[in-house]
Amino acid sequence: MRVMGLDYGSKRIGLAVSDEEGKFAFPAGVIHRSNKQEDLNAILSFVEEKAIKQIVLGLPLHMDGKEGSEAKKVITFSEELRRLTRLPVAVVDERWTSIEAERALETVGGKKKARRKSGEIDASAASIILRSWLDQAVDRK
Repeated sequence: MRVMGLDYGSKRIGLAVSDEEGKFAFPAGVIHRSNKQEDLNAILSFVEEKAIKQIVLGLPLHMDGKEGSEAKKVITFSEELRRLTRLPVAVVDERWTSIEAERALETVGGKKKARRKSGEIDASAASIILRSWLDQAVDRK
């Protein structure tokens, strides 16, 4: 079953996709946010193109684990995705994923500002979110 991971941000939405067996997560690009309808259309196209069966969305909790305004936006977005795609949509704690993605990309080199602008960090964070969910799914079996 192919799963899509999303790192939902105010400027970009990072994309990740799993392999068919749901064992590995790969960065799959970024959507540069324009307006809600275009963002949703881009996600729906990706879902169709990759035959996605499950969506996983990072939930930006505060360090104390509480939901803030950004988490509420993600929850609202997840409900809209669920309604539009008719697919299961899971939300997972994404604290530290952007920092982990930045650190992983530091080993590759290049300028941090350029990586952020290109969306490379967002796609990498989405793959970390997806990998975390896939690992938890294996543990639940």
